[in-house]
Amino acid sequence: MRVVLSTYGSRGDVQPLAALAVRLREAGVRATVCAPPDEEFARRLAVAGVEMVPVGESVRSLVTGPPPQPGDFPKRVAALVEQFHAAVGALAGPGDTVVGTGLFPAIAGAQAAAERVGARFVYAALQPNALPSPHHPPLEYPMHPFPPGVTDPRELWELNVGVMNALFAEPVNGFRTSVGLAAVDNVRDHVFTERPWLATDAVLGPWVQPAELAVVQTGAWLLADERPLPAELSAFLDAGQAPVYVGFGSMPLRGAPDAAEACARAGVAAARAHGRRVVLARGWAGLDRVDDRGDCLVVGEVNQQALFARCAAVVHHGGAGTTTAAAAAGAPQVVAPQIADQPYWARRVAELGIGAVHDGPAPSTDTLTAALARALDGAVRERAADVRGRIRTDGAAVAARLLIDGQGRRAGGEG
Repeated sequence: MRVVLSTYGSRGDVQPLAALAVRLREAGVRATVCAPPDEEFARRLAVAGVEMVPVGESVRSLVTGPPPQPGDFPKRVAALVEQFHAAVGALAGPGDTVVGTGLFPAIAGAQAAAERVGARFVYAALQPNALPSPHHPPLEYPMHPFPPGVTDPRELWELNVGVMNALFAEPVNGFRTSVGLAAVDNVRDHVFTERPWLATDAVLGPWVQPAELAVVQTGAWLLADERPLPAELSAFLDAGQAPVYVGFGSMPLRGAPDAAEACARAGVAAARAHGRRVVLARGWAGLDRVDDRGDCLVVGEVNQQALFARCAAVVHHGGAGTTTAAAAAGAPQVVAPQIADQPYWARRVAELGIGAVHDGPAPSTDTLTAALARALDGAVRERAADVRGRIRTDGAAVAARLLIDGQGRRAGGEG
């Protein structure tokens, strides 16, 4: 039995598959992750002992480089479909299982590969609003904004079918027919399948009923991080009270030419306004020191699980992985959502009472100071501690068992 785990995205897309691969390996199942060739992803998977096949171009180079031109979009879609079909198809065979997540063209390529070789396919969403529901709207594509005045999620999801067909049907169906598969009328629902999985925590990112789609919610796929914190960071943490963490992960913070510097200045000033020290995460935006004062330390990629547990608050962009890591550490949050699913996670932080939402993607010193004041409130810290105790950590183990049980039923002729 072999399971091929496929994704194209940032750390928040890759790390959950590493967690699932580890659990499958512990159960004696060979699992391989197809992921972007970024060195940091390869390094993280290697530390976890997970086999990786690099696919496509570097996501970091794509995100931080010159913005792509609109005319490049169809070519990029076609390339991802073909690349992931080739990679997954070279690994999977009849009786194997393919799990796809990440950007839609990569999922479509993995799904086509599974269909062509006779493998089982599972689509796994890493955020509830990636899946059709009457309780939330779909993710909004920048080139296809929601029509003015349309707010009913049901109507927006119906429109979403047309949007996704307009964006993806031609390259996806063109590739499918080139490898002997039939074209499909609705590429979204064909790739998402009738029984998708949802890899989010049921407290933090619940699947709300009633809903027409038969979603299997496994819990978040969390990779235990045993790496020690760097000596300089440990010494900084030991030298004073709990700091405020400020980091925007894989967000390039394009905006104005000095957007990253302005964000760093706002984060440091807001923490200082509350008498707090700062851990500034460099991230893909390249946040850096704003002065030479000793109350601020800049770090690269570190063990967030260990770091967040020692922070007074976590200021971030609202990525699924960072939001879950902060919630699991019991750290109050300030979320300044940028794109995609991040407004959803910001809303959940507010609804759970475990932090504050910054109004808009570009924090200033004044606005961030005000948001941080709400997050540092004692009642919010108590609520964050309560939610921490309710976050499940066995989602990857649950998913691994479901995959293994599903393979057994297929081998026995039950589907």
